[in-house]
Amino acid sequence: QVQLVESGGGLVQAGGSLRLSCAASRRTFNSYAMGWFRQAPGKEREFVAAITSSGRSTYYADSVKGRFTISRDNAKNGVYLQMNSLKPEDTAVYYCAADRRPFGDTWYRNQVGYDAWGQGTQVTVSS
Repeated sequence: QVQLVESGGGLVQAGGSLRLSCAASRRTFNSYAMGWFRQAPGKEREFVAAITSSGRSTYYADSVKGRFTISRDNAKNGVYLQMNSLKPEDTAVYYCAADRRPFGDTWYRNQVGYDAWGQGTQVTVSS
């Protein structure tokens, strides 16, 4: 099973940017679809963005569309989340996740379908 490690979180002012990285352990990383999720204090974990194994298709939550960009580098076993124009409501622990067999039109939102999760990285946006 693939193991995932996130990095790049931190404290940033509203309007600023951060780039999250997720490093995967397996050489078969390029066969996994990848997703980013987040969980704010007192709230359920929610979908943020996802990318297919090839990188050809990406998906975003409405709340981050136009501000966040997901990408991947299969040669480096990494997936990234560029976050611009950050808002205080983006404050959360961000998790990356790997899905070996994405199924259905909205596979990217289905947290149960993901096979592996990272430990999370904290993002705090101050107003």
